[in-house]
Amino acid sequence: MSSVGPVVRKGSTKDAVIESKDQRWHVRNRITLVFGSNDIEELETYIYKPNGVEFKAVKFHQSKSKAIEEILDNSIDEYYRGHVTEINTVLSPDKKTVTISDNGIGFPIDKVPQVYTEFRTGSKFKDEETDEKGFLFRTLGQNGLGAAATCLTSDVFIATIKHYNSKKEQTYEFLDGALKTNKTKPKPFKGASGVSVTLMLSKEVYKDNLINEDLLRKRIIDLAYNNPGLTFSFNGEKYQFKKGLLELAQRIDPESAQLFGEEVFVYQTQNAKGKTVKGKIDFHLSLAVDKRSDEREKFISFVNSTPTFDGGFHHDRVKRIFINAVKEKIERAAKKEKITIIDNDVLTGTTFVMGITMPNPRFESQTKRKLVRDLNLEKGIEHFMNENIEKFLRKNKEYLELVVERAKSRHRFQELKDASLKGRKAKKQRVEKLLDANERKDRHLCTLFICEGDSAIGGLRSARNKLYQGGIALKGKPMNVMQASINDVINNQEFMDIMASIGLTIGQKADSQNLRYSKIVFLADSDVDGGHINTLLVNFFFTFWPEMFEQGAIQFAKAPLFEVITDKETLFVESDEQLERLKKTNVKIREIQRNKGLGEMSPEAFKHTLSREEFCKITVEDMGSAKHTLDICFGKDTNLRKELLLDTESTGLVAADLEEPIKGKKAEGKKPTKTTKKVSKTLPAAKAAKKVKSKK
Repeated sequence: MSSVGPVVRKGSTKDAVIESKDQRWHVRNRITLVFGSNDIEELETYIYKPNGVEFKAVKFHQSKSKAIEEILDNSIDEYYRGHVTEINTVLSPDKKTVTISDNGIGFPIDKVPQVYTEFRTGSKFKDEETDEKGFLFRTLGQNGLGAAATCLTSDVFIATIKHYNSKKEQTYEFLDGALKTNKTKPKPFKGASGVSVTLMLSKEVYKDNLINEDLLRKRIIDLAYNNPGLTFSFNGEKYQFKKGLLELAQRIDPESAQLFGEEVFVYQTQNAKGKTVKGKIDFHLSLAVDKRSDEREKFISFVNSTPTFDGGFHHDRVKRIFINAVKEKIERAAKKEKITIIDNDVLTGTTFVMGITMPNPRFESQTKRKLVRDLNLEKGIEHFMNENIEKFLRKNKEYLELVVERAKSRHRFQELKDASLKGRKAKKQRVEKLLDANERKDRHLCTLFICEGDSAIGGLRSARNKLYQGGIALKGKPMNVMQASINDVINNQEFMDIMASIGLTIGQKADSQNLRYSKIVFLADSDVDGGHINTLLVNFFFTFWPEMFEQGAIQFAKAPLFEVITDKETLFVESDEQLERLKKTNVKIREIQRNKGLGEMSPEAFKHTLSREEFCKITVEDMGSAKHTLDICFGKDTNLRKELLLDTESTGLVAADLEEPIKGKKAEGKKPTKTTKKVSKTLPAAKAAKKVKSKK
């Protein structure tokens, strides 16, 4: 065995001074060891309001609050033993003196000095003792420190004991941390037995001996919620609750609060002597889910009526079982939507209100703010959660749908971020397929035509006003963005070219001042496929930039279906009905050319189409109903579309007949001006989508 080598020291050394301090000195100078922080800190908690609860950060003095609570806790322990029905608290107007009284059985009056001035004195050290039914006792106090620590750190501490068994009453007055003691003579008493303590904390110890009235009231109301049937009063205000912590949850959120479960878990264990004893743990859990909230979860918990501000094992275990059960329940839906459920999707907006009453709870410290693991508690929590979770999920299908929607929104948000980044890069790149307008300064005068096919671009190239009109071609029908992910959209080259041409980015609002084109005009064939392309483009722009419809930026142009050559001029007719009316007039028709598509139109017809300086604006009166309509038309639920098609009142895209054929015009070299012609149309499902019209 190796030995420690010597240290060479110069001269003599001074021994450390070994001191012994009494209990009073130690607790007054090391108060944080017993009651926690002696500084004012911020505590995220809640304050009771007349009609609810306000969650907020409050100034909290841990040691002062704990000193008062130790006296309240003694009364609660007597309630657990079946001896107390009322606990009354009075705070003086100057907020310095508090009196706490109960109607329990008290304790032998000759033990008063020991109980209130000596550590390691109490009646709760025998953790393995059982009641008359064979169950382990459940208490708040276990260490014989609390009440004595409060007395030794008070300037005034007056205890009146009315002992039920001896029928004797005696009052002790402890001054300046029990440096001085006065007492009355024992005497018989009338009325209720019990204990009454009046105290004023030491300003020397706590720096400030004012008691926070709101937090003391909160503590008393908390105790009332934790102990249904027990009556409390605070400065004359009475508190008693029948349903306990469920009523606290209802006070937090009357609409969504519900009882998750309430159960007694019984277990068997062996004491130090090898004797089998029974333990009983009462569990209560209520939940409130605010569907509109995007705040993280809140967990209000109590163990033997003590608030566990710092959580602990019970928080972690309950949340984990809850989260895993919800994820498992919606696993199939998540796979179908191609999303991943994370913990925050499950917990956001949820408030857990939990109460546990058990024998011998083990806390991290004397402050009892954090509960540590216990084998029987772990078994009890797992049994309690497994017994109640399936019932909760069956009753709360809307909540499960909400979790899925949160995950989808989060996934969409991430996609929007990615799309925004890609969109910004795309803006800087040249769009090869873009036939750009030449105007450089006043881009708000420019119109972009989105055409069906390259042949249409060929006609547009020769017929357009090069200064103010640009064009870009589609290949076939565009993507249905309602059934696509944002990643699908940003990987679609045609849509990315359109966005880059206009100056749009997914996830960012369309700022009309910064767009390269102020009008976006759909130019498709006058057939069913052309109408389908127009509505798919409406779906694309409305999904990502609905504000463009409010700006009047989204429009469409109707190409003439017929070119009618008369003896004097060429007329452009848009429908069969117009043509029939024209035939009945005195106009001499020499030739009728039917245009099956934009590629068959003559240059004159193209110029006529583009010369309409104001096209059909798509306006939306009600954004909500318009979105609903697009969901019906382009969403995944085919049954909704079937219902729409069977509804005769909900029409498809319908063109109103023009009063007369439109004559050709020249467009070259003109700035846009407004036309006096009026064309009206309706979107699919006219009930919800409102009108599309050309404004004078």
